[in-house]
Amino acid sequence: MCEIGPPWECASLACPIWNRTREMKKTTLLMLFAVLFIACARKGGQETTHSADALFQQGDSALLRAAEYSDSVEIRYARGLQVRYAGDGIHILISNPDPSAPPAPAEEIVLTEPRRRFICTTALQLGNFEVLGLERYIVGMNSLRNLFSPVMKAQMAQGQTVKIGREGNFDLETIIALQPDFIFVSASKHGGFEALRECGIPLISHHGYKETDPLGQAEWIKLVGLLTGETRRANAVFADIEQKYLTLRDEVASHYSRQESRPTVMSGRQIRDGWYIVGGRSYMARLFEDAGARYVMGDNEDSGGTTLDFEAAYARGIHADFWQTDGTFPGDFSLQALSEEDERYATMDAYRSRRVLFCNFSQVPYRELGGVQPHLLLADFVKAFHPELLPHYHAKYYQLIQ
Repeated sequence: MCEIGPPWECASLACPIWNRTREMKKTTLLMLFAVLFIACARKGGQETTHSADALFQQGDSALLRAAEYSDSVEIRYARGLQVRYAGDGIHILISNPDPSAPPAPAEEIVLTEPRRRFICTTALQLGNFEVLGLERYIVGMNSLRNLFSPVMKAQMAQGQTVKIGREGNFDLETIIALQPDFIFVSASKHGGFEALRECGIPLISHHGYKETDPLGQAEWIKLVGLLTGETRRANAVFADIEQKYLTLRDEVASHYSRQESRPTVMSGRQIRDGWYIVGGRSYMARLFEDAGARYVMGDNEDSGGTTLDFEAAYARGIHADFWQTDGTFPGDFSLQALSEEDERYATMDAYRSRRVLFCNFSQVPYRELGGVQPHLLLADFVKAFHPELLPHYHAKYYQLIQ
């Protein structure tokens, strides 16, 4: 019973017992909210720490959101592409982005309407169409050693896409009969292309593989988007690649800003008369850096590959924490298969610690899609160098071999 009045007066604000009870309830609620806030903050902090891991679990569904993107193209990373919109059409300027390439005038295409018939002469050119879901526009293709695209396999089986022969031995009659709008050619290959030009078929140099910035190489998909009139698709797919790449790169940078040392990585291996190794200013070297590793050839100025004698390369890489290499191998490549190539490999630190990353070109579509999926290449290396940042990711191209 309330001491200052009857029970119905106990709910009054003037009642001290009611006030104390009200304050106790208020305090209890505040404590509960505080506990929930701390728990959410901790959970949120964990999600922020591994936000890239969550992004990579979403898959590549960018094409479903293509309608949300602009129909205009802006080039931000690729050095070999320029786009200008004018009254007479879309002006596309194409040049070789390789820093070591001799100066040459840019190729210019003035596009007034979308094109629908293309011939590809390399796997990477095919990959530019494949990642956009535009394989149907490829009417002819070079004879590739390994073809992975199930769509292209089906189109070839049904006669929608035909083989045009190999470099230096193209089937000109077949090519002319296909009536292509453009043929994509590669700067590193020359055999037979002049004969195609003499037939009056427009050629386009696809220099994407020469870009030293991984995002710059992937941005060449915008060229395909422009030519086909599918710019929204290209913008959507590239935005997805860019977001995943930069998010993961920034997380790695943040991770190592709190640590003093980074793992070191070696590249390549002996091929015939020399150890082929990627240069210190190359596409792969940039991936190593963005993945949080120190490349043993970081002081090298080559933007492509270079060759060292075995002893020089061995001295550079014997104590590297990781070793990246690739090639075509029947079945699963192993540490034993590696040491059978040269027994000295087994004395390298990365071999001893089972930290050799290998990409088997006969098992994964690296040549088709690696250049347009730099976010996955970066993730492969991050998964190996510091797996705590990508606990749920499964490597696609480069695997640690056993």
